[in-house]
Parts: sequence; structure tokens; C-alpha cells
Amino acid sequence: MATQGLKYNVDLVFCIDVTGSMSGILETVKANALKFYPDLKSSLAEKDKNVDSLRIRVIAFRDFEADGSKALEKLDFVKIPEDDSKFNNFVKGLTPDGGGDEPENGLEAVALAIKSEWDNGGDRQRHIIVVWSDASTHPLEKSSSHKPSGMPANFNELTDWWEGQTYMSRTAKRLILFTPDATAWTDIATHWESVIHVPSKAGEGLADVDYKTILSTIVNSI
Repeated sequence: MATQGLKYNVDLVFCIDVTGSMSGILETVKANALKFYPDLKSSLAEKDKNVDSLRIRVIAFRDFEADGSKALEKLDFVKIPEDDSKFNNFVKGLTPDGGGDEPENGLEAVALAIKSEWDNGGDRQRHIIVVWSDASTHPLEKSSSHKPSGMPANFNELTDWWEGQTYMSRTAKRLILFTPDATAWTDIATHWESVIHVPSKAGEGLADVDYKTILSTIVNSI
């Protein structure tokens, strides 16, 4: 899909599980943060795609019950490559720690990502959420004093958020999951539209997912 002469705006939201088991993939993301934009631009050029505007947001998540106020760390949208240093510094400051029991609060991270302030300018848009986790998810019904306000009450409501157009454009949205076949990732991959699932091994920190796989999957979704 060539976009010559058109303004193609791309927003990426990275939802990263930063619990103790995730050191491998977190180091991969850190090591490639600064070269991500030139690599992405080069890969897109090979497909005759030209991105006029690229922004990245990061939502790092753990477990609300086990980690309390440290369960969420967020970087609002930054423009790349202009704000490369903000993106790089935030990612480098993330440390794999905590998590408590095996399920984590990945669904809340997805909900926050869906409600992002997406860029709807330009001639074409692509709004992409990328999730990295090696764990299943807590049910949204599970309460916590540290949970952000305005979260969906249950999985069905989160599904309505994704399938509707209140928060995201149906034509622009994509969801990429680097997650295991586990609750609720399998349900999302099976039933939600515009989802790409790259299954990983549960509990192994996404050791089987490398940078080239991440880059090519994102490029193919743009």
C-alpha cells in the first residue's frame, strides 16, 4: 500500500509487562529503543510506505495487588524521532521486578491503551497497540485501590471498547500480542477483530521472541 503524497500518521502504544520474569524481552526493547525508528522507517520504505508522523506511548504494568502504586508506569505519547531521548530514557528506567502471583494486570493496560489520545490527523492513520507479557491476566472484576479509574467492569465491556468506535477507529486499529496462550489473551486473539497473536511460552519472559520478529510484525501491521 503506497502512500506517496499522502500524510500517513502512525501511533504505537507499547504495553510492557515489567514483572520479574520479563528481564529478557525488556533488555531487548531497551537495547533497540534508539534504533527502532530508523529500522522501522527503512523496513517501511522497502514496502513503499512512508510514515509522516510517528508517536509512541508506553504503559508498563505489573500486578495491582502485589505491587500497589508501582503497578503502572506510563509515558504519554512522544513524537519520534524528535523525542527519541524521552522514549529511550523512560524505557531504560524500567526494571523487571515484582508481580506476585502468575496473573498480571494486562487487561487494564490494554484498556488504558485503547483510551489513548490517538492522532486522527493526516490522510491515513494506523493506531497500534503492542502487548508483551508471559503471564495470564487477572479478571477485570478483581478490585484494587490502586486500579485506575474508568476501567471496564468486565471482559465483555472491554470487548465492546475494542469492537466499537468510541475510542478507536475500526479501520485504523491493530492489536499485536506477544503473549502466551492463556487467559484472557487467547480469547482476545480468537474473538477480537484486527488482532495479530504471536504466541510465547508462559513464564519464560518471552525469551523466544527476538527484535526482528517484533519489528517485522509491527511493519506488517502498518
